[in-house]
Amino acid sequence: MMIREVNENDFDGLMRLYLHLHETEAPERDERAETVWQGILRDDNYHIIVAEENGQLVSSCTCVIVPNLTRGLRPYALIENVVTHADWRCRGWASACLRHAQEIAAHENCYKIMLLTGAKDQKTLTFYEKAGFDRTSKTAFVKKLPLKQ
Repeated sequence: MMIREVNENDFDGLMRLYLHLHETEAPERDERAETVWQGILRDDNYHIIVAEENGQLVSSCTCVIVPNLTRGLRPYALIENVVTHADWRCRGWASACLRHAQEIAAHENCYKIMLLTGAKDQKTLTFYEKAGFDRTSKTAFVKKLPLKQ
């Protein structure tokens, strides 16, 4: 099991993995996608963590460190896009990615980590609780914005 952060060569593998999240098709690697990808790679606060097995990306999560003017100027971390390829689930890959995200947050002196999920099934929610996340301490509100034309 190899847990690491993405590199320049991981775009296509990550896009294929995201098809197991909620995407129905992978974006083309056009100029817009390349701009976003390069911006992510250059951003010291943006971490895409991947689990790799035999050269294939099998699990991932995103951990963003958010600078903060409260809590003694300590940042917080936000985890999103937790995904494991359907053929590789229940093998500890996502847990390992989440542990790596926690290590990054601790290294950055974050005072908390928030994880958001759209999952409603109890198995997934229990998984996050076993990973140390408390679903009762905060209430999340989400407002979707329209696509900018």
